Amino acid sequence: MKITINGEAMSFNATLNVEQLIGEIGLDHNKVAVERNLEIVPKSSYTKTLLNEGDKFEIVHFIGGGAPKEVDPFIIDGRELTSRLIIGTGKYKDYEQNRLALEASGAEIVTVAVRRVNLTDPNAPMLMDSIDPKRYIYLPNTAGCFTKEDALRTLRLAREAGGWELVKLEVLGDEKSLYPRMIQTLEAAETLIADGFKVMVYCSDDPILCKELEDLGCVAIMPLGAPIGSGLGIQNPVNIRMIVEQSKVPVIVDAGVGTATDASFAMELGCDGVLMNTAIAGARDPIRMARAMKHAVIAGREAYLAGRMPKKKYADPSSPLAGLI
Repeated sequence: MKITINGEAMSFNATLNVEQLIGEIGLDHNKVAVERNLEIVPKSSYTKTLLNEGDKFEIVHFIGGGAPKEVDPFIIDGRELTSRLIIGTGKYKDYEQNRLALEASGAEIVTVAVRRVNLTDPNAPMLMDSIDPKRYIYLPNTAGCFTKEDALRTLRLAREAGGWELVKLEVLGDEKSLYPRMIQTLEAAETLIADGFKVMVYCSDDPILCKELEDLGCVAIMPLGAPIGSGLGIQNPVNIRMIVEQSKVPVIVDAGVGTATDASFAMELGCDGVLMNTAIAGARDPIRMARAMKHAVIAGREAYLAGRMPKKKYADPSSPLAGLI
C-alpha cells in the first residue's frame, strides 16, 4: 500500500496503524504530532487509526525557534572557509610568534614564501615545524619575484615541494613601490592556469585588468589597498567597490592595511576577505593585533551585509519630536 509522508511517497503493510507506522519509521510517538489527510490524529487514536491507500501524512516535531541562520559562505576554489582573514608569515620575531599570531587571528590560510634551504645549518628551524600544513592551508606566493619567469619557476618548485596547486601570484614592478607588473602578471597567470594551478592574483586596483584576470580563470582577485607594507589603508575605495561589484570570484584586499579600521573598511566595501602581513607582524603586540584584525574583519562583513544608513546633509533627530515638553 502506498501513502505519502511529508511529501515523500512510501510503501507499507496495509494492516499498520498510526502508532505502528511511527515505530516503523523509527520515531518516538511521544515526541511527534501526526496529521492525516489534513486532519490531526489524536495520540489516543494512534492504535485505532489504520492506514488507507493514498493517505497523506504530515509528521512534525519541535526544533529550535527563530529564523534560519543567514548563509554567507566564503569559498575559494571550492573550499569553504570560516575565516575571511588571510595572514602572512614574514617579519615576525620568530616562528613561534608567527604561530601564536596565526592562532589569535583565526585565519585558515597563510601565505608562505619559497626560499633556498640553509646549507650551513640544515637543522635550523623551518616554518613547517611551527605551523602545521595539515592544520592550515599553505598559500605559496611569489614574493620578491620581479619577472614572470621567476614567478613561474617559484610556484613550480612550490608544487614540487608540497603538492600545492592553490597559489598566490605576484609579479612586482620595482623595489620602491612594489606595485604589480600587470602585463607580466597576466601572462604568468595564463601560463599557470594552463598548467593546472589555481591562481589567486595580487594586482592593481584597475577594474578592467581585474576583469581580464577573472576571465582568464583566476580563482580570486587581490587588488592592493595601498603599497605593500605601507599601512596607508584603502587609498582608492571607488575602484575597489567597482571590482567587487563586477566580480564573480572572491575579491580580497591585499596589501596596505595598517590597523583594524582599514580591515573593517575593506570588508564594508563588500570585499570577500583581507590579506595582511606587516599590519600584524609590525605591530607592537602582534598577537593582540591579530586578534583585533579577526574581530575587525567580522565586524566589517556584518556591517556590509546589514547595509549602512543613508548619508544626509543635515541633522535628523533620533528621538521623536511629537509630545515634546
